[in-house]
Amino acid sequence: MRIAVYSGTFNPLHKGHLAIMEYFSKSGSFDGVYLIVSPLNPLKSGQSQPSGQERYRAALEAVGRYPELRVKVDDIELGMAPPHYTVKTLDALRSREPGNEFTLVIGADNLENIRRWRDYQRILREFGVVVYPRQGVDLPLVREDLLNECPDYKIQLADAPTVDISSTEIRQGEAEGKDMSSSRM
Repeated sequence: MRIAVYSGTFNPLHKGHLAIMEYFSKSGSFDGVYLIVSPLNPLKSGQSQPSGQERYRAALEAVGRYPELRVKVDDIELGMAPPHYTVKTLDALRSREPGNEFTLVIGADNLENIRRWRDYQRILREFGVVVYPRQGVDLPLVREDLLNECPDYKIQLADAPTVDISSTEIRQGEAEGKDMSSSRM
């Protein structure tokens, strides 16, 4: 089976995440989507957040409201020793499920910064990424730059709707006393 791996801290899970899961669940390109709740992003240390278990339970509850989606909330990273590098997660998934093919789902902003990731070259060569658009990122240019580095990188651009909300915006709005419930999933 071909599995889209959508990983993140999901603090909180919001309507933009739902749109992405829905797109990849219904696109026909994948047999399913694994929503991987990460305990901590090594590139975002120091950020205060609910525990990984709390966010995992919230994700189970939220995704459970959309049974028509082929999304499995997966806690594989919660049992792994830190640091939580994406390449370690992908290797663990491949080891756990050798018959499946895993492709990482990332946003355009992450593709822009992927050279900061541990073993990004392996991720791009062995697993590949499918990238959804974000405002302010010239995806074709970023992709071309990476392919100039190595033409064997597997970088697919998704023809998906742009997500215009972020978890950071929701947390900031709530900290300012705004009602952000319509943005949450």
